[in-house]
Amino acid sequence: MSMFSTLEEAIEAAREEYLANHPELDEADASISQFGLQKYVMQDGDIMWQAEFFEDEGEPGECLPIRSGEAAQAIFDGDFEEIELRQEWLAENTLHEWDEGEFQLEPPLDTEEGEAAAQEWEDDNSDSDRSYS
Repeated sequence: MSMFSTLEEAIEAAREEYLANHPELDEADASISQFGLQKYVMQDGDIMWQAEFFEDEGEPGECLPIRSGEAAQAIFDGDFEEIELRQEWLAENTLHEWDEGEFQLEPPLDTEEGEAAAQEWEDDNSDSDRSYS
């Protein structure tokens, strides 16, 4: 699954991926029961997003399930407020890249790299968690 620099791009890509995985469905006939989302802070400070849709609630995925039922369907149909999704995102669920391609909720403090990453995140003062990029 790919990451995107905007939430809108991530949702659109998730919609396209869902439809590609269900070629028998027309977009209007899709029945979505779960929407998952994940926010990432890259080592360079960039914010990236990943999203996914599922037809069954509780399906395992790479993202945190944040909407189900009608709310998930509404997001699939494009009926959502991006700012609202960003504001409701819990900062403690954001994954931070501490080594290339490796993400954690917090840096490992038992290594020099982890301590340096923790200091960078602290120096950043969590602007990335409040960013609307």
